[in-house]
Formats: sequence, C-alpha cells, structure tokens
Amino acid sequence: MTDGAMLAIDAGQTGIKIRMTAPGAAPRETTLAGVRTHEELIPQLAAAARAAAAGNRIAEVSAGVSGLTRRESDATALLDATRDLGTRLARLTHDSVTSFLGTLGGDRGAVVAAGTGVVTLAVGRSRVARVDGWGNIMGDAGSAYWIGREALDAGMRAYDGRGPRTPLTDVMRERWPDLDEAYIDLQGDPDRIRIVASFAPAVADLADADPVAEGICRRAAGELARSVTAALERVAEEADADASWAVGAVGGVFASGLIRSRFAQLLADGSVAVHLVSARGTGLDGAAALPGVGPEHPLSAFVSVASR
Repeated sequence: MTDGAMLAIDAGQTGIKIRMTAPGAAPRETTLAGVRTHEELIPQLAAAARAAAAGNRIAEVSAGVSGLTRRESDATALLDATRDLGTRLARLTHDSVTSFLGTLGGDRGAVVAAGTGVVTLAVGRSRVARVDGWGNIMGDAGSAYWIGREALDAGMRAYDGRGPRTPLTDVMRERWPDLDEAYIDLQGDPDRIRIVASFAPAVADLADADPVAEGICRRAAGELARSVTAALERVAEEADADASWAVGAVGGVFASGLIRSRFAQLLADGSVAVHLVSARGTGLDGAAALPGVGPEHPLSAFVSVASR
C-alpha cells in the first residue's frame, strides 16, 4: 500500500473525475458516474474516493463539487467519511472555485463554466462574486440544459403550428417518434436533465441553416455574456477603473462556434473591458490546486478545510 497519496476530485452531474498522486508514482486518473443530486453528497464522494484509491492510503482529499450547498460545504464530514482511507486533511468547495483555479490560476478575472448547467465566478482584488449556477428550474441561463429546453419548446411550437418550422422537430422525433407522448416520457424519466441537455449539440449543428436554432444560440451567448459582465461589475473596485479583466469560457456549450463568437462580440461591446484567455487547465487541475489557496487569497473563504 502506498502511504500519503493525494486525491483531487472534480465532481459534476455528468461524471466524477479523480486524480490520485502518490509519492514516487505517476498520477493516475479515474472517471466515475456523476453526482446524483437527489442523494446525499458526502457518501457519494467517499465512495468515489475509495474506488479511485484502489487500496492506497490517502493523506489528503481536495474536491470541487457541482451544485454544492452551504449545508453540504463541510470538509469535516468528508474527512470523517474517508477515515477508513487514512485521510488526514480534506478540502471541499463549489466547482466554480475549482473551474476558476484550473482556468485562470492566480489571475484576477472571471470564468464562466457552461456545461449541463452554468456558473460564473469572478475574483477581484478582495471581492468574489458568483453569478447563476442556480439549477435548471431557477437559473442556468445559457447552459446546455437551457439550450435543450429552448429547442424542445421550439420543436413543439412548430409541431402545434404556434411557431416557425424548424428541423428541431425532426431531431425530437428521432428520440420520440410519437411527439404527442414525448412530454409524458420525458417528465417520467429520472435522467431528464441529461436528456434535455443532450439536445444542445443539435442546436449548435443546425444554427448555420436554421434561423430558430441560430436564435437559440445567440440568446444563449447573450445570457452567458450578461453573467460575466454582472460578476465583474460586482468585484470591481476604484483601482480597477482602467483594468482589462481576463475571462475564461469553458465547458461543452462553447464548442459551438456561433455561441463562442457571439459571446466574445457581446463582451467586447460591453461596459467592462475584458480579454478572453485560453484555459490553463481543467476543473480537475483546479481541485489539485486547492492546497495552494492560502488564507490571504479571496477564495479562501469559499474553501472548507478540515484536518486531524
């Protein structure tokens, strides 16, 4: 058994990615099924840690989790749940923090992470602002779920004759040949969030030829740009009057060329000076960087730490 290994965990709804770094060994990465939001979080993280540990003793666990609530933000609970692995130190935070660290590292600016859901985090000299990430019912504007929901709405409007014709209706028929029954099947499916989000790539693919799909992509870009601007305005201070903020845009939604280009255009024309940057790393890299978030860092208040 290897003593003193470290686990970095990037836990989302579509998958849990884990990197184990043990002394004298190359890092090893594991991908497991995603977090089930209707079940208790900490037992799921502990089970994932055990699976990734594969018999190794674990000294530290650092985790960034999608949709983490204040009630769940207790590293002590994670430390206790992994006691059998020998864990001596645990760090737990929202995945917006690990996305930021993985994308911008120590720079100030904003990161918008748009996958199934979406959250934007801005970090200034002393302030931190989170925008959206409020889930598919109350928020996640511009996310893959939001895009998919817009596509389903447009497809059914066309089917009813309430809206313009769109090939999105045919895309829906590929999954539900009888569209009269589609809503029943979808509402009763426990995997409905992923199913709705799965329509987002089709919207992006059709955007060049279908005005309806194009409009959805443009509105998604507008929502994402609006979130970035709002977050940066909340962290700006007087000393930042002439600053140009670094902005990272990560996640599957930005695979759409139209969404990415429209997003960049809206930011360039907006009220805050920004420059888009390429991601330095991933959310998993951000989780691995959590040990470097010292007490003087603006993000330190958002990282729960427990040790024994």
